[in-house]
Amino acid sequence: MRYKSIALAVLAFVVPEAALAAIAEKPSLVGVGSGTRHVVDVNRPPWRILGRVQTELGVKCSGFLVAPSVIMTAAHCLWRDEAANFIQPSSVHFMLGYDTGAWRGTARGVKFIIPSTYDPFHPLRTSQADHATVILDQPLMKSQDLLPIVAAVPGQAAMLAGYQQDRMELATGDMDCHVIRVRGQLVDHDCAATHGASGAPLLVRKGAIWAIAGIDVTAHEGQGGTAAGFANELIVNKTVR
Repeated sequence: MRYKSIALAVLAFVVPEAALAAIAEKPSLVGVGSGTRHVVDVNRPPWRILGRVQTELGVKCSGFLVAPSVIMTAAHCLWRDEAANFIQPSSVHFMLGYDTGAWRGTARGVKFIIPSTYDPFHPLRTSQADHATVILDQPLMKSQDLLPIVAAVPGQAAMLAGYQQDRMELATGDMDCHVIRVRGQLVDHDCAATHGASGAPLLVRKGAIWAIAGIDVTAHEGQGGTAAGFANELIVNKTVR
């Protein structure tokens, strides 16, 4: 602490007061607030379904298995602003159980499905449809190891973990949060998560098990965010890109 005080005192001579205050107190990341995030074990349930989604353009998001060779992620992760179009499915790489450069399995996309109601030019307005179903070129997990999909209920205990921008080499998450409200297909939660968690599964406690209740798509200015919720009809979608 003594060395930190000396360093700030020296900076005061050369850095404006406002900038010095910003150095002394770095603002919280959007969606995090005062929430606590922990590293999760991607080799143990319920996080064995989690992996990193990476495109050949360098975009990194989170994703999770819903079938042996099918993952879900956020649709906005597959959009190219500069080309005003979605990327090619073969540009999508999924690394199951990614952890500091290692993973349990990897596969490439061969096709993906995005709802026709999702508008990438107005992502917030159509965030209820901000999800993509990606068909992989090979299976990565057995069906019996997957989690069920359920509809969220306000007040449910929840968890959210993904590859967030401040620690992208590890999966981190909030293990003690809740569903705040359900607005149609949108599920508001108070889980601490920030950029990079897009596409991560929002897990809820249903009886004695954890189940998938949505796909994280936006972060709030304070702690928490919103997931695109779904029940088990999610993968019934006709728009193939």
